[in-house]
Amino acid sequence: MKKIKAVIIICMLVLAGCYYDKEELLYPAGACDTANVSYTNSVLPALQNYGCIGCHSGTTPSGNISLGSYADVKTAALNGKLYGSINHMSGYSPMPKGGNKMNVCTISKIKAWIDDGALNN
Repeated sequence: MKKIKAVIIICMLVLAGCYYDKEELLYPAGACDTANVSYTNSVLPALQNYGCIGCHSGTTPSGNISLGSYADVKTAALNGKLYGSINHMSGYSPMPKGGNKMNVCTISKIKAWIDDGALNN
């Protein structure tokens, strides 16, 4: 009987220790500062860190979508392709291709920048 209780207790402890980390729960959107987001300090570093510019620049950018200059990024931002792709929205090619989706805060910052007019700041 003691062995059964011990096994049950061990199982309960093991199962209680298992959970699925959800970024939205660990880092709520309220903790993400989207005030004063700029192209230079927020958007460009995100595009560089997630490898966007590596594939979407040069003479033959992937998918014929260039992000090699501010003007290119602004065009993709204002036509909806940038946000649709990084947010994995229906009807858009999810980016980064074959990689992990950008974190919620980074996507929120890019969305805030777009909503503010995608300024070159």
